[in-house]
Amino acid sequence: MSKVILVTGAGRGLGTDIVREALAAGHQVVATGRRPEEVEKSLGGPQDNLLVTKLDVTSLEDAEAAAQAAVDRFGRIDVLVNNAGNFFAGYFEEITPTQMRRQIETNLGPMNVTRAVLPVLRKQRAGHIITLSSSAGLIGQEFCVAYAASKFGVEGWMESLRYDVEPYGIRTTVVEPGFFRTELLVDASTTWPEPTIDDYAERTIATVAAWKNMNGRQTGDPAKLARALLAIADQDKPLLRFVAGADAIEGVEAKARELLAQAQASRELGGNLAYDDTTA
Repeated sequence: MSKVILVTGAGRGLGTDIVREALAAGHQVVATGRRPEEVEKSLGGPQDNLLVTKLDVTSLEDAEAAAQAAVDRFGRIDVLVNNAGNFFAGYFEEITPTQMRRQIETNLGPMNVTRAVLPVLRKQRAGHIITLSSSAGLIGQEFCVAYAASKFGVEGWMESLRYDVEPYGIRTTVVEPGFFRTELLVDASTTWPEPTIDDYAERTIATVAAWKNMNGRQTGDPAKLARALLAIADQDKPLLRFVAGADAIEGVEAKARELLAQAQASRELGGNLAYDDTTA
């Protein structure tokens, strides 16, 4: 069945692939981005089943306007794909407090969009919220402290949101991609650090060079990921968590084993911390 799908960050990378695949599958799509003219250009111009509208995910007002535009044009919203995000790379001490706030505000910007869309979904008693996290939302990594902090936040929010909205027929899926050949590592999406602390300088220079060299060589195909997301949107009982890419699956399995081992190792010291209530 044809669905109305609202996609954030549709101007480049995975967002563009999601929109193209959704249109090819016969869906009606609301493609959003901070610069709608660039979104429309990347998608090849106006199309009957396509609405392009402005949306900066850090702005609740933008999100509310986009949700209203979607309803005005197509009458409903069936699927929200929270895709927009960016990457502040670097070691913690070299990331400024302002950069950390910007990272969290952008990558938790899906909260604004979801807040704007939920009244529509609750009224329909149906809908599906798909939010792109990252394998870095489950696995801490060197040079990713700000990004991981924001994506770990996405994980907790989405995992808990499920219980809030499930009674109203609204489903949730959080997606943890590994390395895909999107545009996350291009300069428009990534803020690279300047070495400011001598202790980190050598590692910073080497790590920036390695990450930049990785761009365009990632193993994951974003068009295939886009098709997989649409397949999940068609599931009667969609996955609550979708680990995307063989590298991500391997990493998440290792993290699960590590967590289990740490829980077991904590049992002797941590398993007997209740009050010793006694009766007279």
